[in-house]
Amino acid sequence: MANVIEKTGKTIEEAIQAAVAELGVAESELDIEILEEPSKKFLGLFGGTPAKIRATIKIPEPPVEVEEPARIEEEPPAIEPVLEPSPVEEKSFGKEEVIDEAKKFLSEVFAAMGLEVSIEVAESDDGIQFNLSGKGLGILIGRRGQALDALQYLLNVAVNRKSAGDKIHFIVDVEDYRRRREESLTKLAKGVAERAIKTRRDVRLEPMNRHERKIIHTVLQDNDRVETHSAGEEPYRYVIVSPKRKK
Repeated sequence: MANVIEKTGKTIEEAIQAAVAELGVAESELDIEILEEPSKKFLGLFGGTPAKIRATIKIPEPPVEVEEPARIEEEPPAIEPVLEPSPVEEKSFGKEEVIDEAKKFLSEVFAAMGLEVSIEVAESDDGIQFNLSGKGLGILIGRRGQALDALQYLLNVAVNRKSAGDKIHFIVDVEDYRRRREESLTKLAKGVAERAIKTRRDVRLEPMNRHERKIIHTVLQDNDRVETHSAGEEPYRYVIVSPKRKK
């Protein structure tokens, strides 16, 4: 019998009950991960998506260290990069020259991949952002943005060692993917919080990178009815949303 299954239903509860029936265990013996919240059909005619959950038969695990949202710091994505940075010369450049080198680096990567990409440069408090647009750029995003994170990490490593001054933080985005992903995670966090409150049970989300876990923590840190912490080991670390127990 499988220990992990994914089920869908018109509601999250319906999907959970389907998992309970198939696995033959009580709901209290399962860890439930909400993969997708259900959405209603437009005008009741078309569109809409079912709820989707992943149910895992619980295995006792050691206590986990609570991760405070305010102390979370970004780190390189825990995935193995698929691209190799171009060789760089041992020469220090100023800020504008470093930005030009960064654009050159990206252009060389895209040329090697056979992609035609437009690069728009924008500056913000977080650093220098490269907004990419073009056809067939899904390959640059990858599953849940993993390829995009790897490309951004390589860019920062390859180019910043040529900077004569402070290091520049480069952000790489494809057609506003990061904003759309943040909105999706915000919606997910609020939905999961409501479920935890309603059922009075912990809800475990799917594994996420540190930046995405930080979004979940930040969205829910002012919700006085739930609390969050991270558990597991990288790259499979995940967030648990728990209802606050009354004293």
